[in-house]
Amino acid sequence: MPPRAYCRTTQGRDLAVDKIASVEIGLYEVPLKKALSDAKVLTGRQKALSHVDMLTALVRTEDGQEGFGFSYSLRAGGRALYAHARDLAGFLVGEDPADIGRLWEKLAWQGASVARTGVTVQAIAAFDLALWDLKARRCGLPLGKLLGAYRDSVPCYNTSGGYLNAELDEVLANVDRSLSAGIGGIKLKVGQPDVAKDIGRVEAVRAHLGAGVPLMVDANQQWDFTTALRAGRDLEACRLTWMEEPLAAYDYEGHARLSERLDTPIATGEMLSSVAEVSNLIDGRSVTFLQPDAPRIGGVTPFQKVAVMAEARRMKLAPHFVMEIHIHLACAYPLESWVEHIEWLEPAFNERIRISGGQMHMPTAPGLGFSLADAAAQWRAAQETVRTAAY
Repeated sequence: MPPRAYCRTTQGRDLAVDKIASVEIGLYEVPLKKALSDAKVLTGRQKALSHVDMLTALVRTEDGQEGFGFSYSLRAGGRALYAHARDLAGFLVGEDPADIGRLWEKLAWQGASVARTGVTVQAIAAFDLALWDLKARRCGLPLGKLLGAYRDSVPCYNTSGGYLNAELDEVLANVDRSLSAGIGGIKLKVGQPDVAKDIGRVEAVRAHLGAGVPLMVDANQQWDFTTALRAGRDLEACRLTWMEEPLAAYDYEGHARLSERLDTPIATGEMLSSVAEVSNLIDGRSVTFLQPDAPRIGGVTPFQKVAVMAEARRMKLAPHFVMEIHIHLACAYPLESWVEHIEWLEPAFNERIRISGGQMHMPTAPGLGFSLADAAAQWRAAQETVRTAAY
């Protein structure tokens, strides 16, 4: 029996709507091969990163159709995401899954008393992505194609091999491994208490790469304006593709001032967790490369709003982490886009993204193109299926 349609026929007869029958949520603690340290660890603000908390959502309809989505948290916050998702799941049961925008607002209003940013929207993101995955599967299209792809692949760069816990010889070996795998660029972590060490490290990698390979650096918000300006000037000779998060995430004005005074493009935006926050970067022309994170701002629905605003200001796009999601969104962005290669979540999925010639390729399977692997069960910390409507 074919699935029931969402739209009206040409004769104007209303067809039945396939409603959401159940919502399954899960929390998975996906381990890293080894703990990683960036500048926030070296400055004592955070502990080393050992695993990724992944919140999953599986939406099933009365006709047996499914949509899969996920969100995540690094270090603290995973159980908070799961708790809020439990509060929200019942509000989807009985709804038309095609009404994605309306359902995003419905879920956001349920948690409005604890804000429309942070944990609340990051929990919604898993549901939002599941609904988009479902819609794309019904259309038989990859998510990026459903959104209106401009291309089938985008340049990609590796971050996971350039963390500060790795000595320089290990970093260089990681660089060679990434380039051999077809990855197009390299990003290094900087922001150590001794800036001279950062400069020497970047210069050594640039010398190893030669002039033609894109190189980025990421200070993870650990510099003040003066330090960032001086470091940026010292690094101008390295011809960086961008300098990422040189200042505190909410210092919109400071990033704009750096953008004006340095030749190196500035990139930031990953820590922001609402459309309103990201719009401050856009309106202030604070960056050349905007780095929104779809799970952090609430999913595909708010990401598309950000993308429209960014395009209007001719900003380039380099979304943060979760390449499994962002490959679709970057392919659907009209201007220059990059996707970050971080393989941390690969063990949780059955599928792999194809990378070649410096490009990451959009999956060709309908929907998001990813499903949970059986191996993920060993990292499952919680799971629940909701079949009763909240109201």
